[in-house]
Amino acid sequence: MTVAEKKRSRGRPKKGEEKKTSAAQQIKGAKYSLGKVPENLTENQKVKLEMISKSQPELYRAYMLKEKLRLIFHMKAENKEQLEEIKTELDSWHGWAWRSRIKPFVELQKKIRRHYDAILATMKYRLSNARIEATNNKIKLSIRMAYGFRNMDNMLAMIMLRCSNIEVALPRLYAA
Repeated sequence: MTVAEKKRSRGRPKKGEEKKTSAAQQIKGAKYSLGKVPENLTENQKVKLEMISKSQPELYRAYMLKEKLRLIFHMKAENKEQLEEIKTELDSWHGWAWRSRIKPFVELQKKIRRHYDAILATMKYRLSNARIEATNNKIKLSIRMAYGFRNMDNMLAMIMLRCSNIEVALPRLYAA
C-alpha cells in the first residue's frame, strides 16, 4: 500500500461504504452490561449482551462463568441435600472454568479448589469475617491517624476508644 492509499483510507468512509469496526469498538460501553445481574439489565444492555454473545464468544463465556458462580454463591444450604447440590454445582463450575482456558478463571478455580472446604462451610453456616476485617481496618486507620503520637499508650487508648461502643460527650462551648 502506498502512502497516498494509506491517506485515502483514513477518516470517514465514503457514502455507501461500510465503516470498519474493531473488536474494541464493538464492546465499547459493555462494562455495565457485563457487570450487572441479568434481571436488572435494561433493554439496551440486553441488546449489547446479545451482540457480545455473537461477536465475542470468549468474553461471553467469561460472563456466563461469572454468572454461574454468582448463582452458586447465592444458593442456600439449609440441609444436606442442598449442600450436596451446591457441591455438585461447584464441581461442574470447576470443570467448566478449567476447560474454558480463560486464564483468570483457571486461576480462580484453582483458588476455589484450594479453599473448597472453607467455601462449603461458609455456604453451610452463612458466616463471614467481614466484622473482623472492618475492625482491622478501623485499627489501621487509627494507627495512621496516631502518627506523631509520642506515647504508645495514647495510640492504644485511641484505638480502644474507636473500636468500642463508648460515646464520649464532649463539652459544649457556648458563645458568651
